[in-house]
Order: sequence, then structure tokens, then C-alpha cells
Amino acid sequence: MPENKRPFKRFGDRTSRPKTQTDEDKIRDFVLRNSKNGYYTKVSTLSYKFEIPIEKAWEIVGGLLIDGSLESVHDEFTGEMKLCEAGKTYLIMNLEQQRKKQKSQEFKRNKTKNQKNRHQDKSGKIF
Repeated sequence: MPENKRPFKRFGDRTSRPKTQTDEDKIRDFVLRNSKNGYYTKVSTLSYKFEIPIEKAWEIVGGLLIDGSLESVHDEFTGEMKLCEAGKTYLIMNLEQQRKKQKSQEFKRNKTKNQKNRHQDKSGKIF
């Protein structure tokens, strides 16, 4: 065999092929990634994101909560369960409050800016 050619690779040997992740591993990684970026993951998101039945999503979430890798809180308005990495509940909660505060401040700034740009003619109509 010439020196620059490789031997034929056998198809039966799958040791070099990476193993596919289970749904549980995919969900755990997704929630952990969201947590690292400062966001919660709603349980309802998991069923359509991973195309699994909602019952299976709840089953997987239950297992992840039991093994301690994730924590949960409930949305104060909808009551929906939100997941995050263990130990990051309050950090993400504070980040959420900061984002809401920033969003409301931007809305107020835009509102006052729009009011300054509005003009009235002599009859009182706004244009």
C-alpha cells in the first residue's frame, strides 16, 4: 500500500462515532445553557422545542429536579413552572427584574420623546 494512502475504514467499527444524546441530556443542556445566559426555561417550551409529548417533558423534568441538577420556580403571573440551574434561581430572578426595569424605562423615554414630536394646529387637532 502506498505511504500516502490510508487503510480502508471498516463500517462496523463505531467507536469513533459520537453517541447521540438522550432527550433528558438535551433538555438538561438546554436549561443549563439558558441559565448561563440569565434566563429561565418554561416547561411548556420543552415539549415543542424537542418535539416530545408534554407528559414526557414533565417526566424528564421530574427526574432532573430529583437528581438536583435543576431548580424550579413558578411564574408569578401565569403560575407556570420555570427551570434553571441549581443555585442560580435568585441570580436569574434579579436579572429578570433588571430587564423589566430597563424595558419600562426605555418605554417611558420613547413615550416622552413621541409626545414632544406631536404638534397641534390652531383647531387643536394633533398631527
